[in-house]
Amino acid sequence: MTAPETRSATLLISCPDRRGLVAAVTEFIAARSGNILHLDQHVDADENVFFMRVEWDLNGFAIEPEAVDAAFAPIATQFGMTYDLRFSWNIPRMAVFVSKESHCLYDILARVQSGEWRVHIPVIVSNHPDLGEVVSKFDIPYVVTPVTKDTKPQAEAQQMALMEQYQPDFIVLARYMQIISADFVTRYPNRIINIHHSFLPAFIGAKPYQRAHERGVKIIGATSHYVTADLDAGPILEQEVIRVNHRDSVADLIRKGKDVEKLVLARAIRYHLDNRVLVYNNKTVIFA
Repeated sequence: MTAPETRSATLLISCPDRRGLVAAVTEFIAARSGNILHLDQHVDADENVFFMRVEWDLNGFAIEPEAVDAAFAPIATQFGMTYDLRFSWNIPRMAVFVSKESHCLYDILARVQSGEWRVHIPVIVSNHPDLGEVVSKFDIPYVVTPVTKDTKPQAEAQQMALMEQYQPDFIVLARYMQIISADFVTRYPNRIINIHHSFLPAFIGAKPYQRAHERGVKIIGATSHYVTADLDAGPILEQEVIRVNHRDSVADLIRKGKDVEKLVLARAIRYHLDNRVLVYNNKTVIFA
């Protein structure tokens, strides 16, 4: 992530591939006395789509930050670009949804409190009261919205009202064990990050580690992805696996699984915070 003292802008760009794209973007920056800090690009040859991430220092840049979007718009129109402009001093707001499992929540709170991530958590929402004591130590509002089969629509309406109140830029489902409705998802396209064990779809339902242990699996892992209306089939942000063997008990698998879930979710959040992700055709391009 860009150091706090650096004032920079980042453009994330996608468009049909053609000659002159890199030259047009870099000339836009250079002609206005901008110094490029990072630049990466990728071309999907099958789809003929160009992707680019460029970050440049705004110190000495010839135009003010609020004028950058309008100045770049003619280039975007010329090349048919879809683009997103971000500034380093804007601190994102990240709402967190949890249920009863605490490992991912603890990891997130530790990274935020230590200053590893420049992000603000305005609210934590849960369908259970269990983690309220954990959150109370961090001076973050913890709102319980109980969910049952009969009250799910009302509970989700309350959650959406909370999102309107706290205005998060994105949402993290930190082992939130409820299905998000399509209506909720469409309000935050590519802005809801989920984590789950990578046994899906082989070991769906209750006690997946027990069932995996019974099958004698040799690896376990986790997948983090953006949430779409198609359950657990959104664009993948990060995956990781670790090996296990016949000596590992169910408890060992659960312990190792929690470790890899924390790691994978943290990486996915970091990619999002660093403005490294472009989504196309339900896939992600993640720049290093």
